[in-house]
Amino acid sequence: MAGPEQRIALGFRAHSGWAAAVALAAYGKNVLVLDRRRIETADPAIPGSSQPYHAAERLDFKAAEPLIRICRETSGAFATKAVHALVAGLTRNGYRADCAGVLFASGRPLPDLAGILRSHALIHTAEGDFFRAVVVEACESAAICVTRVKEREVWEKAAAVAGLSAAELRALIGQLGRTLGPPWSADEKLACLAAWIALQERNFQNNPGESRPNASARP
Repeated sequence: MAGPEQRIALGFRAHSGWAAAVALAAYGKNVLVLDRRRIETADPAIPGSSQPYHAAERLDFKAAEPLIRICRETSGAFATKAVHALVAGLTRNGYRADCAGVLFASGRPLPDLAGILRSHALIHTAEGDFFRAVVVEACESAAICVTRVKEREVWEKAAAVAGLSAAELRALIGQLGRTLGPPWSADEKLACLAAWIALQERNFQNNPGESRPNASARP
């Protein structure tokens, strides 16, 4: 149950033009999902806004730069509005969202825009970074501390946080979905795990005397 400003975490898995968002509270190995929704991060009034680098690829470079800039501004505004609305709803119910986990790819440095637009593979990478960045900035605008979580490591890290084996964690997350009902796709599952990791990180920051869990930790 919610206490006075019960601390919770948000989790996000970003896609081109939208993101899956989950809000949760965790009590040891017990997880309570408080909200889950799709948030829009692209302005449908701007052609190509859901895939700005793909749209820019078809343009003269002088037109590509302004398009990316405009899409960044509008996507930032959409993401900020959506995150603030999510936080406001949670606050009205007595919850305080002060941390978030955002899933990231492994990541590699990107060249300048001209270099990105010469490579279709880099266009995909840049778009992923673009939409993850607007989610991070939206969280930070709401005074939410962001933990960046590599997607390929999220199950392992969440198992360590929960003190569960990989099999136990997957069973728990699967049962959570059956209890909640749809939607409970990979997006919601991974966003949930990212939030769980962020919550543990935040708890550790607020209680530095506690030892961090490790991959071999068990209940």
